[in-house]
Amino acid sequence: MPGVPPTPDNPMLVNEAADDSRLLAAAQRGDHVAFTAIIERHARLVHGYLRARLARLADAEDLGQEVFLRVYTAKAVPRAGSGVAMRPWLIGIARNVLREHARATKRRRETAWTELCLDIEDLAGSGPRDDGTFDDVMGKLPRCLEALGPSARQALDLYYHDDLRMQEIATRFKRSEGAVKLLVHRARQAVRRCLESGQAVAAEGGEEA
Repeated sequence: MPGVPPTPDNPMLVNEAADDSRLLAAAQRGDHVAFTAIIERHARLVHGYLRARLARLADAEDLGQEVFLRVYTAKAVPRAGSGVAMRPWLIGIARNVLREHARATKRRRETAWTELCLDIEDLAGSGPRDDGTFDDVMGKLPRCLEALGPSARQALDLYYHDDLRMQEIATRFKRSEGAVKLLVHRARQAVRRCLESGQAVAAEGGEEA
């Protein structure tokens, strides 16, 4: 039951969390079977999170391997028995790997989607969660972007896709830089509210984003 926190009323989730802790402890002792079991249990979650935010399937597969490599090399592993839930913790690692990829890659047109997804998550204050909504929410993103007004949609495209600075966008729009920053901010807020409600929402200030 994704999205339901482990409680005594949800013994299946409690048992899975306890089993994850046992597997993690074994993997940290060098048990390759336990590490393989962790991958088999959580690879779909990690891959789904990455795939929804990347333009290329190959990148999602490569970054998914990097996530579990960090687990294996103990670069990002909590101490066994620390009480850290495995699934949201793995998503946290995946998010860090995704940010590093977006910063390092030269393929700007392909990472624009990734950076927009991450910025929308930041606006929503959505840290690593185990609520099963990653694919569902990001699946709505294209429709929410289409619902924006022309200026807002173009501003986001110039900023994320064409890698223009706010000042350069302002020159194109013949507006002040501050006005463009506000336009982009309101557009992101409108997209966030659309994702949360499932319906297109006008930007703040009475003007459609």
